[in-house]
Formats: sequence, structure tokens, C-alpha cells
Amino acid sequence: MKKVLSVLLVLALMLSFAACTAQKDNEEPSQNAQTEYQSVTMRIAGLSGPTGIGMVKLMSDQDAKTTKNDYKFTLVSDPTEISAGMINGSYDIAACPVNMASVLYNRLEGNIQVLAINTKGVLYVLENGSTINSFADLAGKTVYATGQGSTPEYILNYLLEKNGLTDKVKVEYKSSHDELATLAAAGEVTIAMLPEPKVTSAMMQNSNLRIALNLTEEFEKISGQTLIQGCIVVKKDFAEANPEAIEMFLSEYEASVNYTSTNLDETAALCEQYSVIPKAAVAKKAIPNCNITYIAGADMKASVMENLQIFFDADPTSIGGKMPADDFYYGV
Repeated sequence: MKKVLSVLLVLALMLSFAACTAQKDNEEPSQNAQTEYQSVTMRIAGLSGPTGIGMVKLMSDQDAKTTKNDYKFTLVSDPTEISAGMINGSYDIAACPVNMASVLYNRLEGNIQVLAINTKGVLYVLENGSTINSFADLAGKTVYATGQGSTPEYILNYLLEKNGLTDKVKVEYKSSHDELATLAAAGEVTIAMLPEPKVTSAMMQNSNLRIALNLTEEFEKISGQTLIQGCIVVKKDFAEANPEAIEMFLSEYEASVNYTSTNLDETAALCEQYSVIPKAAVAKKAIPNCNITYIAGADMKASVMENLQIFFDADPTSIGGKMPADDFYYGV
């Protein structure tokens, strides 16, 4: 009888173990399904030119359907279209000038956050000649520029003031980058402040043009800070509703930015394909001067705050009337 009971007990234990194993096997797919990442649709606006370069690989990956999220890209040439789209709800995420990010934050009562810096300085002084070798050499000269009422003007004015040249340099503004680049290429202006890729485009048409001053370097020399011109922003309520998706986007976007620094030919071709820069040949020469970057977290906050303070001191309306609060900076 004892032997029979022992056998029955062993059988009962074996059956119990088998049942538990079967139950676990049946539960595992359900548990895995619960933890599987759920794709989120994101409407993203980008700008043609430098601030759009960092996302071209991500645009290509989206077309190849290899991204974790579903990205709906819109590329525009005018920053005011970015502003309007973020205000009216057409976009969830956008690449834009850093001062515009602050304007949107104030306009939307805090419903904008900076995710990352994507572009450092892209401004250069071109000379049709060889007399300008330092900022001091601009004294008594006329500089033709673009971007009146926006960051290029504030940056130039800041540099002129800090170098003691405010009343010693005449600045003439043209209505567009294209107009000034054409004049510089034709040799009709001697000194021109332009952003990339217009710098490269003009130089490719006129071998006498040269980069006389790198304003990013001049800015850092005077201020001790990094010049920031472009960033990625998100609607705060969208970020709060989709925290995991935002982290996934940042991971994929950073990978796209990193791709541009190691795959120049491919990135140039993608810039032409997606109309970020009209010609791959121009893009290939311009990209190294566009200072494409990815800076997030505390470093992003410190750099953006420093630049916004400079813009605020120059003209408070340039950043929306007041400095943003701490909730302007995502993840800090």
C-alpha cells in the first residue's frame, strides 16, 4: 500500500508540473504581446537647409518602413510655416530656429518643449578679395546681409557690439538668401554674410569668393558659449501622452544625425532626393560647414538658455517677450 501511495504521489506531482508548464507556455505570448512596442504616428515638419539635414536618413528609413514609429514628414522653406503649423495643430514635432521655439512656447502658453539642439551656427562672412582676416578688419566696410529681424541680424549686431564696431560698420540687408548669394556670385557685392548652403553655392559659381570669417567661431570667441541656430521641438501635451514614442523618436533621430557625419556622399544624395538642398554636389561641400549636431538633456538646456539670453538682451520680442521657464526643456 505504501508503494502504491508513493507512486500515486509522484504521478500527481508530475501532472501538476506539466499543468503549470502548459499554463506558463500559454501565458507567455500574451505577456510578450503586452510589452511589444506600439508604433505612434508623428507629424513632423522640417526646414529645407541645414536644420533639415539631420533628418534625411530618418525620412529615408520611414520610406523603407524600417522605423519604429510612423513618421509623416512635411518639408517647408519658410520658418513661418513651421510656426503656423505648430500653432494650428498641424504638426506634433518640428525643426525650427531656436528663437522661434521660445516664441512658440510663449505663444502657446508653455505647450512647447525643446527636445534637442540639431544645428549650431551656419553663418559665414564671404569676401570677394583678401582684406578681411579678422573681425576688426570689417571697420569702415559695408557688409551685405540677410535675415533682418531674425537670428542672423541679432548675431551680427551682437558681434559688432562686442567687437566695438557698432558704429564703424555699415550693414545693408537684402530680402533673401538667394538674392544675396546671386549678387555675391556675380561679384556685385564685396562682403556678404550668408548661411550655408548658400555660402557653398555662391563660392562654386565664383572662384574669387572665400570664407573670410566663421561667425560660429567669432561668437564662441567673444561669448565663451556655443552658437545655436536650430533645434527640434514637440508639443508638450503630445510628449506627455506618448513618452515612450518620444524616446523612440529621439533614438532614431540621433541615429539619423550620426549617419550624416559618417556617410557624406549618401547624405548629400538624400538631401537632393528630399529637397533639403537642391543639388547633391552643393550638399556634399556644404554639409561639413553646417554644424549638424545632436545635443539633449542638461547640455542642451544650458546652451539654449545662453543663446536665448543674448537674443532677449538684443530684442525681447525675438524670443516671444520673456525667457522660457524650466518646463521648456524636455527631459531636464
